[in-house]
Amino acid sequence: MSDEVVCHAYRARAAEYTNLLGSIEDMHELDRQRIAQWAADVPAAVLDVGCGPGHWTHFLHQQGIDVSGIDLLPEFINTACSRFPEVPFWVGSLRSLDIAHGSLGGVLAWYSLIHLDPAELPEVIAELHRVLAPGGHLLVGFFEGESGLPFDHAVIRAYFWSIEQMSQLLQDAGFAVLEVETRHDPGNRPHAAIAAIAGTR
Repeated sequence: MSDEVVCHAYRARAAEYTNLLGSIEDMHELDRQRIAQWAADVPAAVLDVGCGPGHWTHFLHQQGIDVSGIDLLPEFINTACSRFPEVPFWVGSLRSLDIAHGSLGGVLAWYSLIHLDPAELPEVIAELHRVLAPGGHLLVGFFEGESGLPFDHAVIRAYFWSIEQMSQLLQDAGFAVLEVETRHDPGNRPHAAIAAIAGTR
């Protein structure tokens, strides 16, 4: 699915998304704990990819992390810059990050890979590996289920991934999986997260 298609879908609902899900208080307490714990182990600068209206980026900033955020949608980035002026944000694509090889200590990809077609995901994961220094940390959040199975997300089509297949995709890109977790809250799709570390090139 092209960046343009995703942008068009989110642009129509950007304000609604921000109102419903743009506050850290709207996020699950276990997710807040998980991301804070992950960030505490990151040795250098973190990039929040697909940062949306910036709430997780700001959350990491409050933890004392050197963090910035990137998103496809200018409307999200404008909102993030207005709400959290002390945090750097910019518009960009996960497919081609304007970041030097091996310059980051961590990448947070929290539900930011879910709209990628299955054939596109390996290329984007490889790009995340490219910008991480050896030993850099990655945390991926996604919907757990049958790998590559599409479903009607509230904004635009998204995909489930199994822990096993997502782990394999990460390993194929040069990551070593450190930790996995799953959770199924009543009324919500199953949640999964994988923490991984970038290997040497």
